[in-house]
Amino acid sequence: MRVIALKTLRDFSLAHPDAGPALSAWAQEARTASWKTPQDIKRRYAHASFLEQNRVVFNIKGNDYRLVVAVAYRFEAVYVKFVGTHAQYDAIDAATIEMD
Repeated sequence: MRVIALKTLRDFSLAHPDAGPALSAWAQEARTASWKTPQDIKRRYAHASFLEQNRVVFNIKGNDYRLVVAVAYRFEAVYVKFVGTHAQYDAIDAATIEMD
């Protein structure tokens, strides 16, 4: 999969260094994955949540952080839409959030 907006993950890691290794590991796994359906993601990430518009919410670093992506299965691309703390996640609409 192509991961779009890796800079967002790197920037977040600079502000939250404890999230860096987990985000880096997720990005590496996503880049080598070939997700064709939500079930492909669920097999690897049992705790991932699936929303409308092919949005997926991943728990990062033992559920300390949340990562929201949009998956374009047909184009084999993952678009980072949000990464943040639980408090930040609670303040957004994960189904419509877009990165600035």
